[in-house]
Amino acid sequence: MSAASKKGARRPAPAPAAPDRPGLAARLVAARLLGAVVETRTSLDGLTDPKGGHPGFRALEPRDQGLVKAILLSALRHRGTLERVLAERLEHPLPEGARSLRHLLHVAAAQILFLDVPDSAAVDLGVAAADGDPRNRRFKGLVNALLRRLAREKAAIAPLAGETLPGWLRERLVASYGVPATEAIALAHLAPAPIDLTVKSDPEGWAARLGGRALPTGTVRLAALDGPLTDLPGFAEGEWWVQDAAAALPARLFGPLRGRRALDLCAAPGGKTAQLAEAGAAVTALDQSETRMRRLRDNLTRLGLQAETLVADAASFAPDAPFDAVLLDAPCSSTGTIRRHPDVAFTKDAAEVEKLARVQARLLAHAAKLVAPGGTLVFSNCSLDPAEGEAVVEAFLAEEPDFHLDPVRPEELPGLGEAIDAQGRLRTLPSMLADPEPRLSGLDGFFAARLIRRG
Repeated sequence: MSAASKKGARRPAPAPAAPDRPGLAARLVAARLLGAVVETRTSLDGLTDPKGGHPGFRALEPRDQGLVKAILLSALRHRGTLERVLAERLEHPLPEGARSLRHLLHVAAAQILFLDVPDSAAVDLGVAAADGDPRNRRFKGLVNALLRRLAREKAAIAPLAGETLPGWLRERLVASYGVPATEAIALAHLAPAPIDLTVKSDPEGWAARLGGRALPTGTVRLAALDGPLTDLPGFAEGEWWVQDAAAALPARLFGPLRGRRALDLCAAPGGKTAQLAEAGAAVTALDQSETRMRRLRDNLTRLGLQAETLVADAASFAPDAPFDAVLLDAPCSSTGTIRRHPDVAFTKDAAEVEKLARVQARLLAHAAKLVAPGGTLVFSNCSLDPAEGEAVVEAFLAEEPDFHLDPVRPEELPGLGEAIDAQGRLRTLPSMLADPEPRLSGLDGFFAARLIRRG
């Protein structure tokens, strides 16, 4: 019998008993979604989407949905730590097939060690979750003892920076950046990402109004958030949009854009499109997803900005005339966003990196055809892996004599001179923009290169 046939012949796991205790449904959903991320490499954003996400998640009250997200982010960010501390307190390893039990324990332990949840609630609901699942009922005594011990000993438990990186990613980062830089990246991943805003004007003024700070690059970073973002001053008026400080850099590499025709390939959700439009360009925004394009259009409407929006494939788009400025923020492994999307470390692998690098090379070759003589092409993505950045650009330039690299100058990126390499390419790391307060430190890992088509 083939492997596929064997897989298809497996009996489905029994469903856990219906929860009848407050908070139990949220913990069961959290364990189920954690399993979907680490076992089937399903995106956490997709699982927790308010409209198209997992049915169990969508059935929860908003408060419980928020709890599930917090649990999952902590459980994934600290997965290595949770594996270690649980293993250290087990006399014998968990059975090889006890995946649901492992997810249940990680959900409960994440609450005890990293969230502001009463230990008693985390323990009691963890035991109830085990007791309600026929697969785990026989382990409820173990769950109870293990979680109670964690609660007693948690003051002596500290996460280690190296535990934020799975082996495949650590190996690639060490090969690219060396051990000290990799350790710094891993340490940055321990803290949740701050909330960054791109403002239309007056970063210092908006920082004061919103209780944040203006970064040297012009981004406003919020020091704290009490309530929904949509309630903050300036949201309804379209004065700013959420965009990581690193993600805001590629669009700024074009320089003055007023009166120029600009194309944003792979544009949704639209932060970079908004930057190009706000800079005065006549913008065409392209994305192959109608759903994502609707979100982009909604964002532009709120911001009071104009752009032509097209649902089309960036790899075959054929406009009537070339553009003065083309931005290709290419699909990638997203390893530069692990601070805010810790599931990426478990939904991607080295094979995916190499596959996406080939996709980027094809997209870049096609994007080059859309640039007018003398025009500018900016290639970027949010991967930490040089295979998806530097290597793609080097191969492109070797094949395209009509283009040359235009080095980024330090004065273009105040406070981020260290992010410009010897050739003038941009490479931000999560460990940059350090701050004494971890929640205000760092930025996404990003790569960008500015390429000029010869006139």
